[in-house]
Amino acid sequence: MRKLTSFQFLTLNGFFSDATGNTSWSSQGDEQRDFALDKMEAEHILLFGRKTYEHMINWWPTEAARKADPEMAAGMNNAEKIVFSNKLKKAEWQNTRIVSGDIIEEVRRLKNTPGKNLALLGSGSILTQFAENHLIDELELMMNPIAIGDGHTLFGGLKKEIPLQLLSTKAFHNGVVLLKYIPAKLHYPEEGR
Repeated sequence: MRKLTSFQFLTLNGFFSDATGNTSWSSQGDEQRDFALDKMEAEHILLFGRKTYEHMINWWPTEAARKADPEMAAGMNNAEKIVFSNKLKKAEWQNTRIVSGDIIEEVRRLKNTPGKNLALLGSGSILTQFAENHLIDELELMMNPIAIGDGHTLFGGLKKEIPLQLLSTKAFHNGVVLLKYIPAKLHYPEEGR
């Protein structure tokens, strides 16, 4: 069974972007870059919602991205990618396919087939849906040492509690802290977890 990890950048007050969708507040030091490169080498299938996909495609396939960070750009561009959208009709980014319709059933199907693990990047509204349907196996949060006035919260619109268990922490020199969580076992009594 494939594992689904969700990776999110957050402010201290729980926002993954400001009210306009901007994430320029996110600290990206050398340590985080090395961490991200290690993740890329693990060869996950990258999952995105439409908004995150549009944000990513505006940077990673560009010449500027290839010059600024050739290793990361190559990893992002060469990775297999799935974008969940009912609006997009064509994927312009290499190695990308669009999934529309019932994304919960598609992820369940993917998780139950052999192959690469799955990594959801950003995509806050999809994260909430996946978490409510017990599809997230690990949640990695990069807490940035900043608070912003308004924005989009992680798990916005959540309809039920999602108890989590802290797995590990890692502090980076620039003040960013990585928090790794797994679903608390008590969260899945009907599934025998």
